[in-house]
Amino acid sequence: MSVVILDFGSQFTRLIARRFRELGAYSVILPGSAPLERILQENPQGIVLSGGPSSVYDENAPKPAPGVLDLDVPVLGVCYGMQFLAQQAGGDVKRAGKREYGKADLTEYGGQLFAGIQGEFVAWMSHSDSVTALPDGYEVVAQTADTPVTAIENTVTRRYGVQFHPEVVHTPKGGQLLGNFLDICGVKRDWTAEHIIDELIADVRTQVGDGRVLLAISGGVDSSTLGLLLARAVGERLTAVFIDHGLLRLGEREQVEAALRPLGVNLITVDARTEFMAALGGVSDPEQKRKIIGREFIRAFEREARTHGPFDFLAQGTLYPDVIESAGGEGAANIKSHHNVGGLPDDLAFKLVEPFRTLFKDEVREIARLLGLPDAVRMRHPFPGPGLAIRCLGAISEEKLDILRRVDDIFISGLREFGLYDGCSQALTILTPIQSVGVMGDERTYSFTAALRAVTTDDFMTAEWARLPYDFLATMSNRIVNQVHEINRVVYDITGKPPATIEWE
Repeated sequence: MSVVILDFGSQFTRLIARRFRELGAYSVILPGSAPLERILQENPQGIVLSGGPSSVYDENAPKPAPGVLDLDVPVLGVCYGMQFLAQQAGGDVKRAGKREYGKADLTEYGGQLFAGIQGEFVAWMSHSDSVTALPDGYEVVAQTADTPVTAIENTVTRRYGVQFHPEVVHTPKGGQLLGNFLDICGVKRDWTAEHIIDELIADVRTQVGDGRVLLAISGGVDSSTLGLLLARAVGERLTAVFIDHGLLRLGEREQVEAALRPLGVNLITVDARTEFMAALGGVSDPEQKRKIIGREFIRAFEREARTHGPFDFLAQGTLYPDVIESAGGEGAANIKSHHNVGGLPDDLAFKLVEPFRTLFKDEVREIARLLGLPDAVRMRHPFPGPGLAIRCLGAISEEKLDILRRVDDIFISGLREFGLYDGCSQALTILTPIQSVGVMGDERTYSFTAALRAVTTDDFMTAEWARLPYDFLATMSNRIVNQVHEINRVVYDITGKPPATIEWE
């Protein structure tokens, strides 16, 4: 049982899914034109039509597949979705006299969607079109000074629409509204970490059967948590392999071994540094780097499979944001491929097991807590599978990786020392190919520039640069240039996501 969200291209669609899950309801995102048969596979108790950049009166405006709106389940239209509901029921939608963007106060609100909500209601608007004539059976249940039709509902057909975005943080009471929609749908609020664990274990056992599983361990929270989950699901039929590809941070291999082996994970460490560095020699394009690393990971596992196998399945800690960014929704751009979901060879000798493929990072962390993963690993910042290869811009070398490791260790250690680590969602160091003139000890230098980056985010779909104290940044800069002589300039990245991504490559 789920809430199905049909994506018509809104930048906020993923947030709708997150808000429903935070409210304890499982939700899944499908393309706006997904066939009725595909939607029925999710056994939906409610459907949400997302926002999007199109106008419903355009000739090629996107719309749900035939039969979707005939389902006897409640439907909530958000922004474009509301306009589509109104138009298909016989109403009119036209270009608004005044475009609304940003925060707006509802001057009036009521009806089932707003049940129990009191006081001021601030809504986040982003629309150029408006419903100008209401279809039969609908009534207006909210309005702003500039938008007379801000929310509509038809309680007989259980069709609801809002012109604003209840899923964003800029609509503070939007969560209550979405909770009311769940109540209208009759959705059980049982999407808890405990429930997820039980379902995942059952699903893994069904998929794997009596087969043996080879797990890619990186030492991060995703693969470490997956190791604990798979150990519960298949026991001794799991073999976890940690590939040291030579792209790890300082002391990381030893930290991984010390963290996982005491927890009972059957961990094998493989030194594949020579193979990876040879394959990456002279490669500067970031997409090519990722694909090479993904390919070499699989080749390394295949070698281990021949030694310790046979294995039937390869497990990966792929998360929902990985899938979204790599594949995109309908019409979405491929921002960057992830090694977990891109670069796999066509002749892959294993069947893939990806239990976390529909989960967000915070859901995995909560599962990790229940499975007993220590906080030192559970709350660790994300670290990409391609490792330092995508934090060393351009072609990599052992010398450059050594420089990057030392700078990164100073920055991450400093964040912990000053009590700033847990306040950042992710922090990293970039070694740029930029060399500049400097002066140290009255002598001219011509050395590399290092970039520090730290972000805060709730979902890793969007992020803000972390407002680290100036005194801290000054201390880090002094330590880096004094201790890592190959660096003579340190910069701090103050770009959000979007327009940038969190990693530089």
